[in-house]
Amino acid sequence: MGSDRVVARFEIHSTRYLEPDGTPIEPLPAWSDDRDTLVDLYRAMVRTRTFDARAVALQRTGQLGTFASSLGQEAVAVGLGAAMQPEDVLVPSFREQGAQLWRGVTMTELLLYWGGDERGSDFAGPREDFPISVPVGSHASHAAGIAMAFQLRGEPRVAVCVVGDGATSKGDVYEALNFAGVRRLPMVLVVNDNQWAISVPRAVQTAATTLAQKAVAAGVPGEQVDGNDVIAVRTQVALAIERARSGEGPAVIEAVTYRLTDHTTSDDASRYRPPEEVTERWAHEPVVRLRSLLVARGWWGKDDEEGLTADCRADVEAAVDAYLHTPALPATSMFDHLHAELPAALAGQRAELEAAVARTDASAEGGHG
Repeated sequence: MGSDRVVARFEIHSTRYLEPDGTPIEPLPAWSDDRDTLVDLYRAMVRTRTFDARAVALQRTGQLGTFASSLGQEAVAVGLGAAMQPEDVLVPSFREQGAQLWRGVTMTELLLYWGGDERGSDFAGPREDFPISVPVGSHASHAAGIAMAFQLRGEPRVAVCVVGDGATSKGDVYEALNFAGVRRLPMVLVVNDNQWAISVPRAVQTAATTLAQKAVAAGVPGEQVDGNDVIAVRTQVALAIERARSGEGPAVIEAVTYRLTDHTTSDDASRYRPPEEVTERWAHEPVVRLRSLLVARGWWGKDDEEGLTADCRADVEAAVDAYLHTPALPATSMFDHLHAELPAALAGQRAELEAAVARTDASAEGGHG
């Protein structure tokens, strides 16, 4: 009989500071003793939720393309956005508007993007943050490349990449993580574990007990946080970012949350998800959780809430008005953001489209003569 010995062990730790009703379950981090800091996080989550609701309404009335709401997941995006430094680079998936808004992307830019206008990805604020990535998981390799560039240049910056739970079952994500682990790259992978990869429940798309443990095979530390607790998200992501910045290598943070709405506006979650499951999960959502803490501390009241609601609605309506009054680009603009210099094949297609548009316009003018 050969020898039998344990050659490796690992543990996954999970962090939560607030119960679903907002009650602290352990001493909170020192930074959360500041009222303004917590109120800023709360404002950002409410602002994101208000923006999402209006964007869905625009899509339902034919004024916006497909949109991915972050209802119930606001603490993940806002928490990680607040954990980053301005010089870091965000590499988002398609549900991180809370982080993007925190970092200076405007609501109008986001609406332009979802309205099919590539100018929405030309951020006036965080110039080096990456645009929204609708393909699942492929942007993880981009984040590893960014982190490698930071390392080669000796820049104390970190690439923060966000993926969904379904993306962790894709080779792109593991390959990026494996490369980041080998090179000890300054990269943090945040997994927005909302329990559903479109219509596929997490238990069907992976047998792993946690998604954080998928980091272990790459030699990367992984941990879990309550993704509905913005204090936990900001604290743990900030720690991982600073470790990466100091040269300690990458990390994976699994933020456990729940998608309270459809995957996108092109989805109908009621076809595959029982309503009672969603109802139960509303009791854990992040906005009420933080508001309850603020109220309990005497830091928030009815007048504050009414003022915030009015401010958020005014900001969103101003952005919607700017979006709806932005002159549309010509059809040929679809070619203008693909390459610095169009390859011959695409240049030919652009010319063909331009000629077709000209013929159509000429025909229309003739018809009115």
